[in-house]
Amino acid sequence: MTKLEVKKVDITTLNVDCIVNTANSTLLGGGGVDGAIHREAGLELLEECKTLGGCKVGEAKITKGYNLSSKYIIHTVGPFYSSQEESEELLSDCYYNSLEVARKNNIKSIAFPCISIGVFKYPKDEAAKVAINTIKRYIKEYPDVFKKIIFAVFEELDLNIYNKLI
Repeated sequence: MTKLEVKKVDITTLNVDCIVNTANSTLLGGGGVDGAIHREAGLELLEECKTLGGCKVGEAKITKGYNLSSKYIIHTVGPFYSSQEESEELLSDCYYNSLEVARKNNIKSIAFPCISIGVFKYPKDEAAKVAINTIKRYIKEYPDVFKKIIFAVFEELDLNIYNKLI
């Protein structure tokens, strides 16, 4: 049985098998969560990311966690919010494909940030619904894969939105 949790926490401090990075398409670091993960993981992360050839929106790629307490980082590129239908499918792909990569790498605990909110302009409540619905759908398909999935949120508002939806 997979346990779903919401925590207001810096994702880089979590002791899980894997954290998800909401990256840009180059995978070479940026601002926000992406920048924080790159800073905490160290320069080896940047060197490994250079070998991956970037990442398309909705896809997911895995690297080592380096200086983080998590063994792995799964990098996914969220969509910029445009129309709800188009953006929703791409955002759902971010979560689903990240879980697929995790499952194929025998990861049992994983933490997700809020993908595509902030500079990507995805409305927080809509992004949370997509995240939770996609993860619940995945857990239904693969019920015994993950022990724990954490939504690592940064703001109190996000904490309330996710707790209400779960």
